[in-house]
Amino acid sequence: MCRPRPGQRAVTGTTAGVGAARPAHAGDPEHDTLAKAADENFPVAPFFLPRAWRTDLMAVYGFARLVDDIGDGDLAPGGADARLLGVAPDEAEDRLALLDAFEADLRRVFDGTPRHPLLRRLQPTVRRRSLTPGPFLGLIAANRQDQLVSRYETWDDLLAYCELSANPVGRLVLAVTGTSTPERVRRSDAICTALQIVEHLQDVAEDLGRDRVYLPAADLKRFHVQEADLAAATASASVRALVAYEAQRARDLLNEGAPLVGSVHGRLKLLLAGFVAGGRAALGAIAAADYDVLPGPPRHGKLRLLREVGVTLRGEG
Repeated sequence: MCRPRPGQRAVTGTTAGVGAARPAHAGDPEHDTLAKAADENFPVAPFFLPRAWRTDLMAVYGFARLVDDIGDGDLAPGGADARLLGVAPDEAEDRLALLDAFEADLRRVFDGTPRHPLLRRLQPTVRRRSLTPGPFLGLIAANRQDQLVSRYETWDDLLAYCELSANPVGRLVLAVTGTSTPERVRRSDAICTALQIVEHLQDVAEDLGRDRVYLPAADLKRFHVQEADLAAATASASVRALVAYEAQRARDLLNEGAPLVGSVHGRLKLLLAGFVAGGRAALGAIAAADYDVLPGPPRHGKLRLLREVGVTLRGEG
């Protein structure tokens, strides 16, 4: 639902059946990007959703995955995506140039013919679901911000980043499923921001390796934590206290957003319950690890996840 990142953990249900029917060709940028859906934190377009929803959610996913890959410098070697976007070979490693070209191609989705196959795939979805450019531009802006901003001074600064990096995806899910209302958007934003914070807590060490710190500087100071402490093999008592503090903030946001699940019905209710439950299960695993996230993301078992799904569906959380 909210700003995917591949290859680290799966905290909700299966992604079986996520792909639309098309031949798989290794080295094809479109296929290579969409194939990452099976490794995401959350199910992208699970089998139990209607086929039309799955097709459109995969199109949205392809956009979100590619813009994150550009922002993180994770494009496949060879520059195929850069060539498709019309970026000169000598600029293929310039992430800002790639993001600018990607934004220009996104705008063609709404008023022309885009160059990149993932954006051509997105165009019918945009037209079917009457999607607007805003959420897509927000995701590009978040990745552009990642190239320019690597530290956040306050919690409010971090929330403003999440407004760009996470919340647009939840809004797109609601738009694709035809369930968007102002109240649901508000609840969705709370869930998506919470899930982004959970991911930041899981990835403290990995983000530091990218020279990014998503723990607010004001909170580091409050808990007497130095950035050097985040590079340790295991967390000190001060780091654990800081992580526990941010984890409670994320849990409060999840609880604020959880009524979204009860406001919808059928298979969408199960999907949204999976997102909330996945966040809660991940927070439970962090707590069970005594808030030591520095060795890597604490993992939870399927039983914890299923229990959280049940609690969320019953509205007991």
